[in-house]
Amino acid sequence: MSSAFSMDEEVRLHSSNAQREKYNLLATLFGIVTALDYLERAYVRDSITAVEYSPACTRLLSQYKTMLKLVGGDVPSIEEFMKRYRMDMPAALHRLQVGVPATVEHSSEAGPETSKWVAETTQSFITFMDALKLRLRAKDELHPILQELVTGLARFKGSKEWDGRNRLVAWLITLNAMKASEEITDEQSRQLLFDVDHAYAEFFRSLSGKD
Repeated sequence: MSSAFSMDEEVRLHSSNAQREKYNLLATLFGIVTALDYLERAYVRDSITAVEYSPACTRLLSQYKTMLKLVGGDVPSIEEFMKRYRMDMPAALHRLQVGVPATVEHSSEAGPETSKWVAETTQSFITFMDALKLRLRAKDELHPILQELVTGLARFKGSKEWDGRNRLVAWLITLNAMKASEEITDEQSRQLLFDVDHAYAEFFRSLSGKD
């Protein structure tokens, strides 16, 4: 009986429905990362506008977070996943590490300040500081609040130059790299509260036109 391999023979990557679902999920994640890399490069080259970029990037980041939960232990980290499948896509990796669109990270959609924005951003500051004072430490408790705060600050003209906002973006990257159940230490919480307070003071100085 011949055991020769035929080029016409279908190569199966799975032997069960569970394995097939696993590979489908990994393939979907691969596609999301690839699409995000294309999007980032298109935005940098001005091939698409910020108005087109922002919702598309937000959607891909949301899909990525959902897929990351579904693949579970098969993907310990996005860095390991990209290394495993030889994905040389630094633009996508950076965006996944930051967790928000470039328009938020760099304030490229900043516009005129309004009283509504000031009120909303002030409330975001207070909410986040209260969360830290109440000893919230887990990523899934802090990340959504901080992301809302950073997004709010991005709407203000010149905010990408603010030292306080840049510190918060760095914390957003730190939290984004953690698992949902992971917690920051008491020392980190103390430093984070200090940085938020610094950003809060800087925010109001900018509104009054003072350096």
